[in-house]
Amino acid sequence: MRIGPIGLRSPVVLAPMAGVTNVAFRTLCRELELARAGTVSGLYVCEMVTARALVERHPSTMHMVTFAPDESPRSVQLYSVDPENTFAAAKLIVDEGLADHIDMNFGCPVPKVTRRGGGAALPFKRRLFGQIVAAAVRATEGTDIPVTVKFRIGIDDEHHTHLDAGRIAAEEGAAAVALHARTASQRYSGQADWEQIAALKQHVTSVPVLGNGDIFEADDAVDMMSATGCDGVVIGRGCLGRPWLFAELSAAFTGTTPATPPTLGEVAQIVVRHGELLAAHFGEDKGMRDIRKHIAWYLHGFPAGAELRRALALVKTLDELRALLDQLDASVPFPAAATGPRGRQGSAAAVALPENWLADPDDCTVPAGAEVMHSGG
Repeated sequence: MRIGPIGLRSPVVLAPMAGVTNVAFRTLCRELELARAGTVSGLYVCEMVTARALVERHPSTMHMVTFAPDESPRSVQLYSVDPENTFAAAKLIVDEGLADHIDMNFGCPVPKVTRRGGGAALPFKRRLFGQIVAAAVRATEGTDIPVTVKFRIGIDDEHHTHLDAGRIAAEEGAAAVALHARTASQRYSGQADWEQIAALKQHVTSVPVLGNGDIFEADDAVDMMSATGCDGVVIGRGCLGRPWLFAELSAAFTGTTPATPPTLGEVAQIVVRHGELLAAHFGEDKGMRDIRKHIAWYLHGFPAGAELRRALALVKTLDELRALLDQLDASVPFPAAATGPRGRQGSAAAVALPENWLADPDDCTVPAGAEVMHSGG
């Protein structure tokens, strides 16, 4: 698959996830793909950053756009509601060589974002949406940095925006579009509607169309591409606690035999490596606080015992992490119970929107106070 000038050996993209897809997690995924499949073939996207915060050089934002020395292509996702901030942020990325690819987030369904007109609410304002995409593309003109756009089906079942969003993004110069096949009102609940990915693929023919939603196994990705005709897949919650999924996806798309799923002992080794990478990025204290949420995903479906799980949920040092994981039965094979959904799901709900937001889709007034740091989609 090609995204502008970037050629990928497999049509697989790691979705940006707040607090997850930092340099430590991306490095781990790439290491495991190389070790288990013999290659690094997909696109691994940094967690989302807010355009305004990047322009203002907020210290935590600048730390978020850290890449490994051998990471290529370097990919960053921007959240913005303002064409001017979008242009400035994209221009900064270009001028300072911060990344090789820019993705734009219009998929966040979180109420504190949508009630201010950001995230998944914004594509309803089609003129403003187009102006934001155009601003990012304009800032990268004359470079090899492609701009891509990710969005949802729409606000709810009465307000679908994905076909317009895909068309507008392509017309404004986006190199690819990606659809999370849920509405904002679904959040992460229910089932992704892959038929809408197929509809978008039929509607947008000038650039690659990627599908996202309910890919938890390599077979799911193959099935999505077969059912929808999409050009690639975006992997979000499916890789939580399973960073080796990208090796399995690589095997699925190259027709090779995938490596045997890891035993509990091998999973423990992966957790330790993840902890080491987090400690290197954040420092040991914050790194160990960050690994705690991942441990629950890693041990999903495995026999570990309530007492050990509680201790791991409070782990404070790398030495303690190693000692606790040594208590696991390393010989336990990967269980069927460890497959399937992980991460947030929640339930559907009405989408919080600014007052009169749905009155005029052609209004291009920049939403006030919408540039908050949050991710998802």
